[in-house]
Amino acid sequence: MTYDEEHRDVIVEEEGTGVGTILGVILAIVVVLAIVWFFFLGGMGTPSPNPGTDQTQIEIQPPDVQPPPLP
Repeated sequence: MTYDEEHRDVIVEEEGTGVGTILGVILAIVVVLAIVWFFFLGGMGTPSPNPGTDQTQIEIQPPDVQPPPLP
């Protein structure tokens, strides 16, 4: 009885440069930086210390009106 040895060719496929992986890493870094900026560095501006109390007081002085002279 003869045993035939099976010879299989090993096919090595070259992987790409991983453009998707590179873009994913860049996107993750951008998202992390945006989160840090928004939550920790005041991304929406700094709120006033006492909201609602920064109103300006305005006094209106009517002009001096003299009555018209009598005829």
